[in-house]
Amino acid sequence: MQVGRRYTFFQTINWTRKSILSFLIFDSFVVGLYYVTQWTWLPIPWQPLSLIGIAVAFYLGFKNNSSYDRLWEARKIWGGIVNASRSFTVMARDFINNDRTERAHPEGELRQLRLRVVHRHVAWLHALALELRKLKAWEHVANNDRAMRTVLGMDYHDDKLDTIKDYLSPEDFAYVMTKGNRSSHLLSQQSADLMKLRRAGLIDHFRHLEMQKMITEFYTLQGKAERIKNFPFPRQYATFNFFFVVLFVFLLPFGMLSVFVNPSQSHLIWFTIPFTVVVSWVFWTMEMIGDYSENPFEGLYNDVPITSMARGIEIDIRQMLDETELPPSIQPTSHLKILV
Repeated sequence: MQVGRRYTFFQTINWTRKSILSFLIFDSFVVGLYYVTQWTWLPIPWQPLSLIGIAVAFYLGFKNNSSYDRLWEARKIWGGIVNASRSFTVMARDFINNDRTERAHPEGELRQLRLRVVHRHVAWLHALALELRKLKAWEHVANNDRAMRTVLGMDYHDDKLDTIKDYLSPEDFAYVMTKGNRSSHLLSQQSADLMKLRRAGLIDHFRHLEMQKMITEFYTLQGKAERIKNFPFPRQYATFNFFFVVLFVFLLPFGMLSVFVNPSQSHLIWFTIPFTVVVSWVFWTMEMIGDYSENPFEGLYNDVPITSMARGIEIDIRQMLDETELPPSIQPTSHLKILV
């Protein structure tokens, strides 16, 4: 996520530089061809082209609204994770006690039990954030996108899951790493551990039910995030929107010729090039915005910053247990001011 006031003009131009160069070359070719050959059939009437442009604009608006809905839903899901994590931590801190035990456990032992539960939750946060970064076939995998992921530290590989080792017992970590969906099985371990505490009398029945409801809530939120990650923006909408924009950009210089061709002022024909490039750039940039917004967990500049959110939640909930040796919050990466 870009956390500056806005992308700078030069950043925007750099993001779209390849398309701008392509438009400039193609539009110059069309205008040069007309200038040399004087083929009067080459310019096409502006009216049918304007109808195509209006249709494409409506389609772009629909796609961008839908892409934004996916992005904003992803942010709301992680907002729910923030709130539920705080509630769960407070429950772990206050509900694990000696109220129903046959023998009183030392406060130091109770504290270790609370830390075990909360640290396992922190491991779930980081495992979920990492697993949501796995690349899907429909996400952006061009060389420049892969290079950006490397710069941002978002290139996924299984070794990164070693970072959750610090929050788990060796047995828990070894068990989780044998599973496919690690974050899901961390919640399963959490539920089993809470049941053990319940049987030991360290959590009474009704408080255990409340904590179990929070486990269910975490499963629900994880499932919602995985739904966005694993089900792409419908390919039929993305595909035809792309084709329609390409068609419009291809026809645009021929329509612009009909506007600027003037036998008495032949130099006006060269204005076709800059105006066509600008209009093409606007439509193409809108297409790119929708395209890069529909996958909010792919580890690029327009993502929901789930890695930094997971770290922020970790710091917040561990402070609730009066821990002091905490990792620093994640700061924006590189001069682009990208928060991951």
